Amino acid sequence: MKPTGSHFEYEAQRDDNLMQCYHELLSSAEFVRMPEIYRQVVDMPAQRFWVSEERAAIVISSMMRGDKLENMRPLKREMYNEIYRRAMALREEDPTLPISQLVAQVVEQPAPKFYLTPGSAKVLICKIRKEWYYQRTKRRLRHCF
Repeated sequence: MKPTGSHFEYEAQRDDNLMQCYHELLSSAEFVRMPEIYRQVVDMPAQRFWVSEERAAIVISSMMRGDKLENMRPLKREMYNEIYRRAMALREEDPTLPISQLVAQVVEQPAPKFYLTPGSAKVLICKIRKEWYYQRTKRRLRHCF
């Protein structure tokens, strides 16, 4: 579990990618049902695996030692299993590469989905929209301060 106050280094990129998918779905939807939109957003392909290279390398190396990730949430486990599968495929191509390089290459590849729950996507999207409206209002009223 993350310590309190920790910050995800790719948060802005992930948020941009999530909002791009969200807007794409909204613009193409005939009838908007928000729970369905959130479910579809998390199942869309992501630009990359939204995990740091360091964290992924730690988890993948523990998987190589036999850890089955039984105490991990299902979507996180699924994401790490996909990273592990791709890293092992790369390792077969070039066995001389260290795990850190293999994992770094894999996490920068496009991911099949966001590996978020629809509820998590809803929270993130609402937070992003709230911040966007706040910044827009702040710009509009900047002459008052």
